[in-house]
Amino acid sequence: MNLRESEDSLSVMLEYYTTQGIMTDPGEYAYLYKDLPSDVPELCKVVQGVMIHIFHAHLYGVKLSEGRKQEVQIRKVEDMLARIKEMDDRSIDFIRDPDRRLVGNFRDFSVFICSLLRHKGIPARARCGFATYFTPGKYKDHWICEYWSSSEQRWVQIDAQLDSVQTQAMHIEFNSLDLPAGKFLPAGRTWKLCRTGKLDPDLCGIFDLKGLWFVRDNVLRDFMALNKLEILPRDGNELMNPGMKLNEVEYGLLDKVLDKVAELTTAGDISFSVVRSLYKSNLALRMPADWEP
Repeated sequence: MNLRESEDSLSVMLEYYTTQGIMTDPGEYAYLYKDLPSDVPELCKVVQGVMIHIFHAHLYGVKLSEGRKQEVQIRKVEDMLARIKEMDDRSIDFIRDPDRRLVGNFRDFSVFICSLLRHKGIPARARCGFATYFTPGKYKDHWICEYWSSSEQRWVQIDAQLDSVQTQAMHIEFNSLDLPAGKFLPAGRTWKLCRTGKLDPDLCGIFDLKGLWFVRDNVLRDFMALNKLEILPRDGNELMNPGMKLNEVEYGLLDKVLDKVAELTTAGDISFSVVRSLYKSNLALRMPADWEP
């Protein structure tokens, strides 16, 4: 690929990640994005001011009812905005009291900031993988967001859920708006480490959900997210079915497919067109055609 072709390929990729996907599109509530700042740290504060993490609500003095916890099942940003507006009709840059914020999880914070960034014309994409900064020695199931820095010509990883309260409680000592290398591992990289014996897959997951099967599922979630379909942690296709019965040969073939996906999702921007082509051509790597997000 010559310089001109490389520049054209980069331009196509950045344009793709600047436009909204089915999950990040604010839809009829796009007017709520009017007059929001373009500064990334300030946009993160907007997200933190309207959303509270289901697992960390106690840090804010909030005890969630079972009904409120069900808000984590909301997939689309448009529906998140509807619920936020239902609870408080003020502008979304107004910081709500913690008990009046939308209940979400790591995926939701990442998808929401991704939506705001794209609206501001900043290329952004949610990533599914594993974080090393929550529990020492563990690779915790997590999502973050990457945005393209035009000044630095690179993808910057941000963790939009880490506000001052969580940063202090979790003893976070790095910049959550520019994650240092190794703090977050995309699922494909984690898969490769597990497959080569460099990482114990039983260290990867959340609660009692862990192991190579969990890493495999996240590889597919990250692959879908790179194609702008950011599914919920509980969503899955046939390849992500925990009850799937395969023999040794079939599992071997599946793992080879995952090896290819992992390689593509960790190869950098040069693999963008191949990632898109594989997603379009291989139905097994997507959600079912009749699936309604």
